[in-house]
Amino acid sequence: MLVYISTYPPRECGIATFTKDLSLSMGSLLDSKIIAMNDRKHNYDKNVIVKISAEKIEDYTKVASIINKNDQVEMVHIQHEFGIFGGEYGEYLITLLNDLKKPVITTFHTVLPDPSLKMKNIVREIIEKSKAIIVMNRHSRDILEKDYGAPSEKVLFIPHGIPNFPLSSGKEEKEKLNLSENIVLSTYGLISEGKGIEYFIQAIASVVKFFPNVKYLILGETHPVVKKREGEKYRNFLKSEVKRLNLSKNVIFYNKYLNSEDIRFFLNATDIYLSPMLDEKQSVSGTISFALGCGKPVISTSTFYAKSVVTEKRGILVGFKDPERISKAILEIINNPSKMKEMGINAYTDSRFMTWPNVALAHYDLYRKYVNFPDIKKIPDIKLNHLNNLTDNFGIIQFAKNTLPDLTYGYSTDDNARALIVAINHYLKEGNKKCLKIIKTYLNFIKIVQKKDGSFFNYIDKEKNIETGKISEDVQGRVVWSLGYLISQKNIPQQIIKEAEGIFNKSLPYIKNLKSLRAKAFSIMGLNSNKDLLRKFADSLLASFKKENQKKWNWFEDCLTYSSSKIPEALFVAYSTLKDEKYLKVAEKSLAFLMKKTFTKKEYLPIGQNGWYFKNKRRSLFDQQPEDPSSMVQALVSAYEITKKEEYKEKAIIAFEWFLGRNYLRQVMYDDFTGGCYDGLGKYSININQGAESTVCYLLARQSIEKVLS
Repeated sequence: MLVYISTYPPRECGIATFTKDLSLSMGSLLDSKIIAMNDRKHNYDKNVIVKISAEKIEDYTKVASIINKNDQVEMVHIQHEFGIFGGEYGEYLITLLNDLKKPVITTFHTVLPDPSLKMKNIVREIIEKSKAIIVMNRHSRDILEKDYGAPSEKVLFIPHGIPNFPLSSGKEEKEKLNLSENIVLSTYGLISEGKGIEYFIQAIASVVKFFPNVKYLILGETHPVVKKREGEKYRNFLKSEVKRLNLSKNVIFYNKYLNSEDIRFFLNATDIYLSPMLDEKQSVSGTISFALGCGKPVISTSTFYAKSVVTEKRGILVGFKDPERISKAILEIINNPSKMKEMGINAYTDSRFMTWPNVALAHYDLYRKYVNFPDIKKIPDIKLNHLNNLTDNFGIIQFAKNTLPDLTYGYSTDDNARALIVAINHYLKEGNKKCLKIIKTYLNFIKIVQKKDGSFFNYIDKEKNIETGKISEDVQGRVVWSLGYLISQKNIPQQIIKEAEGIFNKSLPYIKNLKSLRAKAFSIMGLNSNKDLLRKFADSLLASFKKENQKKWNWFEDCLTYSSSKIPEALFVAYSTLKDEKYLKVAEKSLAFLMKKTFTKKEYLPIGQNGWYFKNKRRSLFDQQPEDPSSMVQALVSAYEITKKEEYKEKAIIAFEWFLGRNYLRQVMYDDFTGGCYDGLGKYSININQGAESTVCYLLARQSIEKVLS
């Protein structure tokens, strides 16, 4: 178990919110609990196991003893901010660190340059007592090394986390706020003097001369500590500035504490986010991070943190207390709507590595350097939300723009065939009537695209017109796979089975003449009811293997491309059905070769589609597509079920974890918010679209891996 020492909700504090979000995100990886830094009485949830009264030094000693005696606690992670611990510069924390016997990680939420001698000594002692230090921007790492003498190998950059929300047009949110005709600017957070909001209000006075429809939303309540000390002095000052500048119709205050859903709602309604901080040394900003994560261009003062994340591609940096430059920056973006849109997309795309699943994974990787936490605790629950989102009454739509279905390129037969298998699996497990409906939808699509000779067209356009042309053999194989799988099920209504049988039997005369290795492999998966054709295709695969097999190239052709693992999987199926050892022998040998080429000790590396892997040439690493890890998971699960060899099970789990971030970029490809999957993993970033193929492939892998984990 991991223990966080930090502030925690309902305490109204940015670090409290951060800690709750981080601990929730870690939930799928390991158990974590909270030791809350207390400033007064709070009604905490059950995750808080102990409280420390910040100004009672004896509490620090007591808590260290409690942690040391608890055998379940394996590591402590401290969220550090000078003001939340007792003593000068939070020096009481040192008492706890001196007594702790468990490994400690510390995150510095504030890193100040040019420290006083006492601050330097306190920070140095925290660094010395910690196994590792986390900072949220690279400038902070430089300061720790230069001004505090921190060893470079001990300081790790992990970004501030953000929720993984879909990119929104904001239309719905603007309508609810009655701001559909307005250009919306916003600032949110706990309000206090030093935020510099007045200079942005003054800038708005110049902006509205050109764009009177601008609305500036100032969101959030006054910081509770400030409110207790001086009431609403600063807010009242801001209101007086609004009145003085005749901006009452343009500036709107929302005086309430915002939770994540509130923030998401208002940011979705925002066109440009404004960050007016006056402290140049600010080393982290959850508000800027969240705005970028919602796909909003950011105009920010040039704080240390802003300079690390607000590039020219994503926004504009301005000086402090400079209304003239601020207004010019706002007008520069408003006057160029295409630039505003491009900045927003860049902000969203470039911030995917900051989403909480990715940030949690980065923390987990660090923890495992010092504690033997398990590889995987649990897998995500199956969600068909995005599959249903992409499916209309005709079929599953091929592409998406981010998460929104994009009918521009219509429907793919491949996608509908594979989606049919997903829907069958889910119906068999859950008995969900909605799944029965989409089973009928996908089956009807397949019926529509079938030609008189039994073959299947590849595409239907957005107007529901069949696109004729060259027939893809892969499509034929995948359809036979899905139809054969459907026919083999006993718990599907007979009317559906009979319809599938009619389509299947009509296809056989055409299918018999397939040439493509993958098409034959796909077909084998659905030919359990036709053992003669299954044997014919399996023997054909063996012949190809015999022709190409060499000492260092145990494969069926001279290259490795997409879904290669389906070929050995088909031979495992052939062995299981026909009980002939020759199929098993080649299945294992070829799969061993493929595993050697695609697995490292730590992760699965799919063959990249940008060049593939030809014999005696270098393999391509990018772009990696979800189809490949999905096929590998399915192949390894089949191999394990047939042979019971543990290696296949272990490798299947590693391949599945490609979707969960165990990949080259350490980026989570599965979107737990939507139930969809990103379209690809490039060298530097992910493709943020969640189309049918990637989502269906994830779901096939997820349904398959469950067989070896249950």
